[in-house]
Amino acid sequence: MRLIILDRDGVINEDSDEYIKSPDEWIPVPGSIDAIARLNHAGYSVAIASNQSGIARGYFTLETLAAMNVKMCHLLSQHGGRIDAMIICPHGPKDGCDCRKPKPGMLIEIGNRFRAGLSNVIFVGDNINDIKAARAAGVKPILVKTGKGEQAAAMLAEHGFDDVPVYNDLAELADYLLEHPS
Repeated sequence: MRLIILDRDGVINEDSDEYIKSPDEWIPVPGSIDAIARLNHAGYSVAIASNQSGIARGYFTLETLAAMNVKMCHLLSQHGGRIDAMIICPHGPKDGCDCRKPKPGMLIEIGNRFRAGLSNVIFVGDNINDIKAARAAGVKPILVKTGKGEQAAAMLAEHGFDDVPVYNDLAELADYLLEHPS
């Protein structure tokens, strides 16, 4: 089984410093929905690991988050794609949980759900905390330049992550993975 784990905000959908707080604000990054569907069609299971501290901060509810995810899944189904698992961390930065990235809890939970060794799993993110979580979980990190990825790419070397592959967006990564099956 080939498993790829994606961050949501900034990788699949546009991100905002003001948080994505409603289905209307949830706008896919161009090419991301098609990229996920193409990965599915090529035999990849796709999971999401996403910090959603807007819940703890009171910006939106679990019900609103569910409505955003329904929108995403509906768009995916129109392309013949799907999300096979979705784990979110609803906690704030000071809550001390084990799931909030840069901690590896969500990635480890996904590995357990799929009964997958994580060393061959890819985690795609758009910020340094995504890379830190991937490394802590033993997952292969990949950075995309969408969302906060441009800023993160400029900081990779100073964090010791200069060996992390960087792609312009999820669509470019999907193109690479589908042209170079492992």
